[in-house]
Amino acid sequence: MSLLSPPAREAVTQGPPAREAVTQGPPAPEDAPARPAEAPNRAGREGTALTADRPLVGFTVAITADRRRDELAALLERRGARVMLAPALRIVPIEDDLRLRECTLELVRRPPTITFVSTAIGLRGWMEAAEGWGLADGLAEALGSGYVIARGAKARGALRAAGLAEHWSPESESCQDVLDHLLARGVAGERIAVQLHGGPQPEFTDALRAAGAQVVEALVYRWVPPADPAPLRRLVDAIVARQVDAVAFTSAPATEAVLAAAGPERDRVLDAFRDGVLAACVGPVTAAPLEAAGVPCLWPPRARLGALARAIVDELPRRCLSMRVAGSTVSVRGHAVVVDGVLRPLAQAPMAILRALAAARGRVLSRAELLAALPRGSAEHAVEMAVTRLRAALGGPEFVQTVVKRGYRLRLD
Repeated sequence: MSLLSPPAREAVTQGPPAREAVTQGPPAPEDAPARPAEAPNRAGREGTALTADRPLVGFTVAITADRRRDELAALLERRGARVMLAPALRIVPIEDDLRLRECTLELVRRPPTITFVSTAIGLRGWMEAAEGWGLADGLAEALGSGYVIARGAKARGALRAAGLAEHWSPESESCQDVLDHLLARGVAGERIAVQLHGGPQPEFTDALRAAGAQVVEALVYRWVPPADPAPLRRLVDAIVARQVDAVAFTSAPATEAVLAAAGPERDRVLDAFRDGVLAACVGPVTAAPLEAAGVPCLWPPRARLGALARAIVDELPRRCLSMRVAGSTVSVRGHAVVVDGVLRPLAQAPMAILRALAAARGRVLSRAELLAALPRGSAEHAVEMAVTRLRAALGGPEFVQTVVKRGYRLRLD
């Protein structure tokens, strides 16, 4: 597991709407309370009591996956998270099956000496297509006749489901490690079948050819942009504004797609990931594009959705800023504050004021300083309104003190 940066300053505000409403328009107006995706109120009208089985209440997690997104969302929502769905890419079968059929026939006629299976979905789709052409048995026999490599555990499972077995698989699940292994083993004169991962991989296949191998490429599916790009654009805005606490990535192409979608905001997205928004990846391969840009990433020991969800569940509560204020324990979460174990949702402006005051650690902040912490375009009187609403959410005026002619400060114990 990669360790993260120090406890982050997530300037997360009201946050995006719950996942069922991500594509249904803008968030609630500023004068409306945030609508957390949480259990029925067990602490009366003043807030929701936290329970050990829902540690993510008050946090917002974005999911960039298309396939199995509902599975990951359910795992996170079950632990109390508000979920934002923003598929970065989607997988579609290749339009020209003729090319894949010709590739299959070629391998059946002249079996490869080495087979590299990159993904489970790719092998399954290939075998299903071959079944339709009456070539499934011949393809399985051909692929299993030589040295078989599976990139990871899912690919191994798909091989075994097809009645095949791998001879080697890298612990890292990295294509680079597969390439290094093959080059060290020697590939001159070998005939290598490569099941491609969503598109051409010239850095992989060209290196094999340069080393003297004959490479047969099988493209079973391809990555394409999402059918509706609006959620992805909203995700970029939410990352920049730190309105999400974590973004879950399940593939390197999706990671790259989010950075590409950021366009001119790319540097600000990277800054947010470095300081405030948790980049949670299913494994080191998925994390590689972000780590190359200097972003610290979290990933679980095993590249599984369940393990990724558990890693997020463990990490986000640890990143909370907690302090003693006016005799109470106050913990700042993504779109809410926890006061003595009771969650109180906050809208964007009072949350921004709370974060600014908390960062000041008891120092007095002027109205001008607090105004600068509010969303752009806020009027001067917005500071007083936000402070009033913050006091009400925290439980009383004693939490935020007015210092005459100077400004406001938290009454830290």
